[in-house]
Amino acid sequence: MQIARISLESGPRYAIVDHDTDEYIVLAGDPIFQGLDTTGQRLPRKGTRLLSPIIPRSKVIGVGKNYMDHIKEMGGDAPEIPVLFFKPNTSVIGPGDPIVAPSWAKEISYEAELAVVIGRPCKDVPVDRVDDVIYGYTAANDVTARDAQRAEPQWARAKGFDTSCPLGPVIDLDYDPAGKAIRSTVNGELRQDGNTNDMLTGVKELVSYISHAFSLLPGDVILTGTPAGVGIMSEGDTVTVEVEGIGELTNQLRTS
Repeated sequence: MQIARISLESGPRYAIVDHDTDEYIVLAGDPIFQGLDTTGQRLPRKGTRLLSPIIPRSKVIGVGKNYMDHIKEMGGDAPEIPVLFFKPNTSVIGPGDPIVAPSWAKEISYEAELAVVIGRPCKDVPVDRVDDVIYGYTAANDVTARDAQRAEPQWARAKGFDTSCPLGPVIDLDYDPAGKAIRSTVNGELRQDGNTNDMLTGVKELVSYISHAFSLLPGDVILTGTPAGVGIMSEGDTVTVEVEGIGELTNQLRTS
């Protein structure tokens, strides 16, 4: 089952994606907190605007240096433990929304990633219980001000500026993250072509490790790292992140 968040005249609503009829089935409330009760309303998918499938109430946790080929292209060494950073919820945008480069950044790059959505409050989760706390999975673009990341001793500004965390198009509730392709294209040209099996630290181990660092809350999002092929975008470039089985997330870069 896949859950979307859509724009209606009455405001944002959640909906089940009915692939058989190519419709959205509108939900009565936020499915993480209120379940999957429906209103009975159905809308055609064509022409309905998608929003980010989740706006975290608490936090987005990023994982750096989790693919060896990406580490090599950036000129670093594999970390002994996962590298963690935060993105504020003000960084989150949805499909079709513009990525707006801040005035202080000259080099904006894309990073295609699988993202985990947490479904319940949890702390110190054992690896064998991680599935119990995951609500679902979506695609993410960990947009980065690369020049700021190089120049500054921490990643907060480079990774956390407004519009730096596109998410979407849907949350898949039944997703198996093993062996899935992760790709990105810029203006239709393939840039990244990786696989989740190449993560240095797998999804379950990441969620467990992060939960031992701090509490995770419903709607928190974990970005699991990016494969090789990241590069710099220019004004007007369109970047599409594709995570196999979840769908495509497309955004365009604007510099003002």
